Amino acid sequence: MMAVAMAGFSMNDATTKYLTVDMNFGQVMLVRGSLSIVLVFALAWYQRALRPVSVLFKLPVALRVCGEIGGTATFLAAITHLPLANVSAIFQSLSLAITLGAALIFGEPVGWRRWLAIVAGFVGVLIVVRPGAEGFNQFTVLALISVCFCVVRDLATSRIPKEVPSVFVTLLTTFVVTIVGGCLIVPLGGWTPMSGRSMSFLLVAAVLVLIGYQCVIIALRAGEISAVAPFRYTQLLWAMGLGYLIFGDVPDAAMIVGAAVIVGSGLYAFHRERIRNREMLVAAKASAPPTEGV
Repeated sequence: MMAVAMAGFSMNDATTKYLTVDMNFGQVMLVRGSLSIVLVFALAWYQRALRPVSVLFKLPVALRVCGEIGGTATFLAAITHLPLANVSAIFQSLSLAITLGAALIFGEPVGWRRWLAIVAGFVGVLIVVRPGAEGFNQFTVLALISVCFCVVRDLATSRIPKEVPSVFVTLLTTFVVTIVGGCLIVPLGGWTPMSGRSMSFLLVAAVLVLIGYQCVIIALRAGEISAVAPFRYTQLLWAMGLGYLIFGDVPDAAMIVGAAVIVGSGLYAFHRERIRNREMLVAAKASAPPTEGV
């Protein structure tokens, strides 16, 4: 399910990047979001997951929505001007950034090995973005800012009360992001008349986003996070393949080396997390009082 989700997200990114040749990304956010709202609302209604809109004013939900708005806008601006694989490689550091954020904000324990993995991952990011090099520009910075927004989004998501259905949070987020997209159309150059072909692509993108979100939820609820999370890195393979086939982008040596460092660091961090969880489980069982037989 996680691998399917990454394929869906990657194809959505490629579709969106393709469409931004003819229209600004604010228009893409508005139209794609409008189509997504219909699909997500139908799913929420079917699952009886609709709740009062006042849920939006719960702090974790509001922070998640703000993080999604900033993350989506900056991400779309980045992929409009950068190769898909480069942006995807930068985004592979998200799991390490979340671990860092959880340690700094929530005080979650992080051992020295995972700290080294985090540092190595960010070194990999520097290799990809190459500060000071000719290929480094404001859109590379936007990709990095997008990662920061997504860290806020995911950390806030972990604090949303369990009684709030995931699909309803997705519906609220989609609704607000769509409105923001509509507000960005004029500053980004105005509305561009759309063909039936463009509408079809946007409908496909909306469906792919919905599939991606639901598959992620299924994967995270069905298996251990440390077991399924490494499959997120398959998104990089999809991004490289789609970038080459559709846009003719060929990753250079620095991008491949940086991506390898990021992925390797992330996999090691997941490995250490799994070991830590196993040790905590063994310690908890050892300290539990023995139960008497009946």
